[in-house]
Amino acid sequence: MKTFKEKVAAITGAGSGIGRATAIELAKARCNLAISDVSERELAETAKMLGRYPVKVTSHHVDVSRQEAVKRYAEECVNEHGQVNLIINNAGVGLGETVEAMSYENLEWLMGINFWGVVYGSKEFLPYLKQSGDGHIVNISSVFGIISVPTQSAYNAAKFAVRGFTEALREELDLENSGVSATCVHPGGVKTNIARSSRMGDMGALSLGSHEEISSMFERIARSTPEEAAKAILNGVRRNQPRVLIGADATFLDVAQRLMPTGYQRLLKTAFRLNQRRTHIPTTS
Repeated sequence: MKTFKEKVAAITGAGSGIGRATAIELAKARCNLAISDVSERELAETAKMLGRYPVKVTSHHVDVSRQEAVKRYAEECVNEHGQVNLIINNAGVGLGETVEAMSYENLEWLMGINFWGVVYGSKEFLPYLKQSGDGHIVNISSVFGIISVPTQSAYNAAKFAVRGFTEALREELDLENSGVSATCVHPGGVKTNIARSSRMGDMGALSLGSHEEISSMFERIARSTPEEAAKAILNGVRRNQPRVLIGADATFLDVAQRLMPTGYQRLLKTAFRLNQRRTHIPTTS
């Protein structure tokens, strides 16, 4: 997909952060939009921002963890726009909790949105993307789909799964000469509200502080803006890149994992303990 002009893009999680920024970048490129989010208030705010651009925008209240809701979203998108060329499966949530303490309810909640939401979005939109003759699927993984981090096992599991799912999907589409391709995106620290909206469960001796303290720490170390992320994603689509890394931190950690496939874990444990000392929390051996 070399140009977005007069194409149609669907974006999940468009009420804030990377989703909202990507919608705005696409509108600047004269791309029509079918935006969705589970928050009707935030979705309305994004739609208002898009009102200044000469493109058609439709809003859809969608819980991506429900297959029938995503199916309806895809149908509405095509019914209202006539086609769809791009789906960006961006909706996501966070969870901080140790494996031992984590409830199955929390794990299922996160996987329902971060993994199954990507699966539903890819599968339900794929037939329409093929019909367009010029389609693309963008699935948002994370740098945590490349490396694993203490207290992030659920998030790691979902983002690693998104990576594997998307890479296999791209290979299939290429072999089929389908006119559709797929890109997996791995953002590093991006200044969004995901940390503040995350669930914080029992982290026991691995805690780095209160929900507020952890959110503030994430915001301090996040280096990329949603706008920078949006531009990187769309450049990746234009170039049909299989993988997009967002931020110098994502690039560094990707290289570290390649050079030290298991050794990077020692570095992360050391960094984790140093952070615990800074917050005056006792460390575990």
